[in-house]
Amino acid sequence: MINATKKWIFLKISSVILVPFMLWFLFNLVNFYNKPYEKVLLFFTSQPSKFLFSLFIISAYFYSALSISEVFEDYIGNDKLKNVANKLLFLFAIIIPISTLLMLFKLTI
Repeated sequence: MINATKKWIFLKISSVILVPFMLWFLFNLVNFYNKPYEKVLLFFTSQPSKFLFSLFIISAYFYSALSISEVFEDYIGNDKLKNVANKLLFLFAIIIPISTLLMLFKLTI
């Protein structure tokens, strides 16, 4: 299978996966909008929410990395610069979610 086809398929699959997580998070965001800090902290430290939010963050960064990579492919003509940009993008797409999840799992009430 062609590399571009694989990227396209992963982009579509990750977007379908991302939609229910986005709806779940937006619904909960509206619910704790005017709540005190303790209620918000309780939401992020409870087990189902922590797990679902982790999956949401991972899928969102995966989707964004694939999307931005496609922009690099289309608009950067220099192959060396394109490769460096893609490698840095994927490095940050790994580091940022991991650091976010580590901070999330360190939260306590």
